[in-house]
Amino acid sequence: MTFEFSSLIPALPEIFLAVAGMVFLLLGVFRKEDSTQLISWLAVAAMAVTGFLILRGPVSAVTFNDLFVVNGFTSFAKILVLIGGALTMLMINSWAQTAKTARFELPVLVLFATLGMMMMVSANDLISVYLGLELQSLSLYVLAAYQRENTRSTEAGVK
Repeated sequence: MTFEFSSLIPALPEIFLAVAGMVFLLLGVFRKEDSTQLISWLAVAAMAVTGFLILRGPVSAVTFNDLFVVNGFTSFAKILVLIGGALTMLMINSWAQTAKTARFELPVLVLFATLGMMMMVSANDLISVYLGLELQSLSLYVLAAYQRENTRSTEAGVK
């Protein structure tokens, strides 16, 4: 069994979004102060680039031993997920600035939750759905418990 890099082409948008999320996480750690706004806008830009990669990608393809499928419907659903993620990012960014709870982890968590949703859309097997669901849900659990000083937020994260 040989591995070809051309088999990664259908999953290129998800790979790009995952790498961008990890780079933004490192950027936030090393910049420390005042990196929330920058990472938020970079995350929105990464979602736009991911949308472009989806539109320019293959029309119909199956990869990873039939675990990952790309077709017209999955591309449409991924674009909708990216639009929703970008709008959520913009709304959360303005809320975090007014609530004085802006930290660089917030846009990264939204980015990984969006990645999990995109993986679930392209899943062609139960293990692929589970992987996407776990990535999405773990990010959303942390987002639910984001305000550490609020008891309702902490309770929501625990539940």
